[in-house]
Amino acid sequence: MTTAETVVRVLAEPARLRAFAAVVLGAGTPADVAAASGLPLRDAGTALRKLREAGLVEGDPVRPADLKPLAATLTERPPADGLAPFVRAGKLISLPVAHERRRRILEHVASKAFEPRAYYEEKEINERLRAWCDGGEVDHVTIRRYLVDLGLLERGGGLYQAQPLPM
Repeated sequence: MTTAETVVRVLAEPARLRAFAAVVLGAGTPADVAAASGLPLRDAGTALRKLREAGLVEGDPVRPADLKPLAATLTERPPADGLAPFVRAGKLISLPVAHERRRRILEHVASKAFEPRAYYEEKEINERLRAWCDGGEVDHVTIRRYLVDLGLLERGGGLYQAQPLPM
């Protein structure tokens, strides 16, 4: 799913921005993109691959992807619960640097992914966290470690136990 964050992250790299502009202006092949953007052919090909992976271009010859669904989401106001921009639509996009804010985000993830006092095998922990991390910047293993370090999950005997959240 293409998000505003994805667009900004992908287009923040100058070669990708130039390649995308060339496609928007009608370049359809890597050679056309290279010529229109002034990029070496290899760099144009790499930029097109990254743009395709991000869902910004499609087809052969290449053309801009339909970004109307993305544009519709840009007018939505994020919830005032302090989770944005870190959590969107049940997905963990990134983690804040500030410890207290990071803890709050991870408590939210733990409360939605696990039942307090329930036991889970590592495979199930990984599956549940992978679902939260899909499309974000943080991997499920890092989140699992943070949850254990913060005492939100306890590990022992090959099992994990979800801990009740503090009130």
